[in-house]
Amino acid sequence: MYSIYLTRGTFLPSPASIVKASATKSSAVKSPAPSLLSIGLADHDRIRAEIVACERCTRLRTYCTGIGETRRRAYQDQQYWARPVPGFGDPRARVLILGLAPGAHGANRTGRPFTGDGSGDFMYPVLHELGFATKDRAISRDDGLRLRKAWIASVVRCAPPGDKPTPQEIRNCASHLAAEIAALPDVRVVVCLGKIAWDGYLAHLLAAGIIARRSDYTFGHAAEYRLPHGIHLLGSYHPSLRNTNTGKLNRAMFARVFAHARELAGLK
Repeated sequence: MYSIYLTRGTFLPSPASIVKASATKSSAVKSPAPSLLSIGLADHDRIRAEIVACERCTRLRTYCTGIGETRRRAYQDQQYWARPVPGFGDPRARVLILGLAPGAHGANRTGRPFTGDGSGDFMYPVLHELGFATKDRAISRDDGLRLRKAWIASVVRCAPPGDKPTPQEIRNCASHLAAEIAALPDVRVVVCLGKIAWDGYLAHLLAAGIIARRSDYTFGHAAEYRLPHGIHLLGSYHPSLRNTNTGKLNRAMFARVFAHARELAGLK
């Protein structure tokens, strides 16, 4: 059963098939009462389809589509995903990892968060070493990499020009984040990679009535708070090349955050 969760949480079909499926109504068929497993998987499939089909932000959709058409020289022979990128991982995750947005030639190309770019090359070896990932390298959405007790998503699902989404674009994506969080009932720790992810998660908590003020929670690397509903919130600098190449974030710093997340989540 556990391997089914991991497989369904990791595999992403082509964007065209997801968009088509999201617009198709299922026919009424008599069947036995669904199990909690099937309900959970159905929720994730529905949320994934809604994210991939999203067209709320014209600027972002135009940018992502254009990048997918022109492509970087190194990827001229590849078909870019060029759709909003849903989260992926283990639906029984105890740790939620939140990033900013897909990379223009990373997740916007591969269709999976932190896959095929420098940030992922830095992050996945650490997740693998600590038991959160089955492989230490993420190349494509069908490379067989799976997450264990972790889920990775972002506060913005389309690659923004210059890695800078507008406040309205972040708000437009808020319902996608809320839906994924609601479908992850076992999460005990949230690790936000960078201040924009941190602020996006706090905005979710504020809208949900869980916190009263965002100003009570200050971002910083290794920042830690226990939230009113019992979830532990941890901060980390984003594993962007800008941070890792300059030494602002190194492997030891990053690993300490996730080792602590594992401890707080009750994982051995």
